[in-house]
Amino acid sequence: MEQSNVEALGLDVRLRGVVCRHGRLEAVSGVDLEVARGERIALTGTNGSGKTTLLRAVLGLHRKVDGELLVGGRGTRTAAEWAWRRRACAWIPQRPAAGRFPLLARELLASSGAHEAAAAAAGRLGVGALADRSLDSLSGGQLQRMHLARAVGCVAAGAGVVLADEPTAALDFAGQEEAAEVLTSLGATLLVVTHDRAMAERCDRVLEMAAGRLREVR
Repeated sequence: MEQSNVEALGLDVRLRGVVCRHGRLEAVSGVDLEVARGERIALTGTNGSGKTTLLRAVLGLHRKVDGELLVGGRGTRTAAEWAWRRRACAWIPQRPAAGRFPLLARELLASSGAHEAAAAAAGRLGVGALADRSLDSLSGGQLQRMHLARAVGCVAAGAGVVLADEPTAALDFAGQEEAAEVLTSLGATLLVVTHDRAMAERCDRVLEMAAGRLREVR
């Protein structure tokens, strides 16, 4: 079985006074948030409210960040911390890009660090037979399922946080329920941007983002 040097499942996430900018535009404004190990948080709000930017900041993809943003007590000040953050967090993008030179689906699954677990999840999600197809040949729903299966593999490899941006948007009702069940039963800390009520109802807390600020609604 594949092994990883990422620490135990379920990592805490702590944000204090986090500000994220796109040029001069302040997309996230002074956000404070504490997420316990294994807690599941749904982020809701209108398009453009800063939800995706906040997730990307936690992952480390958005680098214009002020304030304190820790995952498992670690920042991203050094190259080693940055590399650790990328292993500690599994990422499900909203609109997965196939890329200019698209991978095969099995290559995407293998990139999780635990190919067997990811491939098994792909099978459970009904896309296991598509492993030898290129990503650009998959439908939106099939691609979303592949990225969900990859996240399962990342957690099996040791990722303690799952960051998911509208992971059920391209799925039918049955697929939405299935994806929500998979995501909320992983045992990892979950931050999920969603407009899906069923997904939000499975989370421990629901937060709403508006104009870059957060408020708790449940």
